Amino acid sequence: MLSLEHIKKTFHPGTVNEKCAMRDLSLHLKEGDFATIIGSNGAGKSTMLNAIAGSFYVDEGSIFLNGKNITFEEEYKRSRMIGRLFQDPLKGTAPHMTIEENLALAYLRASRGSIPFSRISKRDKAFFKEQLSLLEMGLEDRMKQPVGILSGGQRQALTLLMATLVPPKLLLLDEHTAALDPGTAEKVLDLTRKIVEKNHITCLMVTHNMQQALELGNRTLMMDDGNIVLDVEGQERMDMTVSALLEKFRIGAGKALDNDRILLS
Repeated sequence: MLSLEHIKKTFHPGTVNEKCAMRDLSLHLKEGDFATIIGSNGAGKSTMLNAIAGSFYVDEGSIFLNGKNITFEEEYKRSRMIGRLFQDPLKGTAPHMTIEENLALAYLRASRGSIPFSRISKRDKAFFKEQLSLLEMGLEDRMKQPVGILSGGQRQALTLLMATLVPPKLLLLDEHTAALDPGTAEKVLDLTRKIVEKNHITCLMVTHNMQQALELGNRTLMMDDGNIVLDVEGQERMDMTVSALLEKFRIGAGKALDNDRILLS
């Protein structure tokens, strides 16, 4: 479904700021896979998601989505197949536009591509209201209100809905609950789980919570120094504890994980 083949990316090559962000990275996701990703700052997690989304072109290697080579496809074209959420709840929505207008933009982009003069029908608006009600946040009664007045959790839930209103081929979640309070984060995670399962969406989710990384989805990846050093799934993952995961990382990376944010989460 998604294949990364020998991906390499170096930023600022030939300068004092040269940084090799991905080193011969390969990954294959089957349709319906939900893989959680964990690793220290600078391990390459967000860089890998950026490469998949098309935020930059890789130096070497290939990226395939549903059998199509998208290595050099523009980001806006990939966005019709790839949904994405960021850590910052302020990203992903237009604050001065209403909830309905934000949903309309997301829906038109994903469902109708670049067809000019597309319009939202009464049936579309009824669909938006129905989908908003599933969030259980009362947003279905606030469709004419600007997104900027919503709380961080409400905005992130709305962004999740926008990214999956037309189910994408692939959903990228870059620590999308990290900026939320624990209660709200848990609610957004539960929404994420339900939406991904209901629509059978292939998903990559970056998290700093190791227990979460073992409980959500069906695969856990650990990254270090621009590469994947651990990939566990199936019964091995079901039986794995956080301590065992740390030991597997130590063996795979050749060093202990030393990120306090992850270890204390």
